[in-house]
Amino acid sequence: MRSFGLNFSGLGSKAAAQTGSVRQRAEESAARLPPLLIAAERIAATVAQGVHGRRRVGQGETFWQFRRYQPGDPVQRIDWRQSAKREHFYIRENEWEAAQSVWIWIDQSASMYYQSDSALPEKADRAALLLLALSSLLIRGGERVTLLGSGVPPSNGRAVMERLAASISLRKENPPSTPPLEPLPRYSRVVMISDFLTPPAEIAQTLRGFAALGVRGHLLQLFDPAEQSLPFAGRVRFEGLEGEGAALIGRVEAVKAEYVELMEKHRRAIENVSSRLGWTCVGHCTDQPPQSALLALYQALAETPEAK
Repeated sequence: MRSFGLNFSGLGSKAAAQTGSVRQRAEESAARLPPLLIAAERIAATVAQGVHGRRRVGQGETFWQFRRYQPGDPVQRIDWRQSAKREHFYIRENEWEAAQSVWIWIDQSASMYYQSDSALPEKADRAALLLLALSSLLIRGGERVTLLGSGVPPSNGRAVMERLAASISLRKENPPSTPPLEPLPRYSRVVMISDFLTPPAEIAQTLRGFAALGVRGHLLQLFDPAEQSLPFAGRVRFEGLEGEGAALIGRVEAVKAEYVELMEKHRRAIENVSSRLGWTCVGHCTDQPPQSALLALYQALAETPEAK
């Protein structure tokens, strides 16, 4: 599936932005940081206005609600006094009061630096914007945040935003397309932002590793609109961004239907892998407002049940 992360060039198509040197891209990313931080804060503020609290079940001391006992619930959590008044057993649920830790990872591999039109952001730019906006939103709610694989413990405060921005501006040569598995504390949550054009089996292996640690999380799959619809015509040369080579297709229209079907099949496979392991997966196209993806991520984090 890596061949789907393509640079499109040739007859009947618009030339895509060329991949520069690591140093050049690092300098360009650093130059965009102040506007990027401002944009992220603005988006987070917009979404925060529409979110009314994040009450959820947890290990706090403040009573939230009673709910009916379900198979698999610990017997120790049954409220016997309340159950005696009713026909069924009931669990006493408290509101989560302790600050939670969220590890966020964005894909910085070559396929993320694609844009089919100069009016659209590169997938990597949208990923960086969403990472910072989500971090801002979580920090506003008292959560602790850090980058997965950074070795820096989760924390909150304004300094965290600046550190995150500086970290993602540092480019690495041949960065991995899947995040590193590290020993996170049980009940931690992970957010991964990527185009996820790697084989579903590789993604499943990564998620299984985290699930074995009692960690759950969320995937945000980014697309450029051209990667979904293949809106090209005529004779086109497709160049792989990650060493896949090139392919010259004489008439792109003839393969469009098959391509769209394969992309949809791949997307469903990622969703199925996530669902089986208790993770969520949402898609986001770069021609859509970032607020919709941010809200979906934030709500998913708020609704995630604690791992048992």
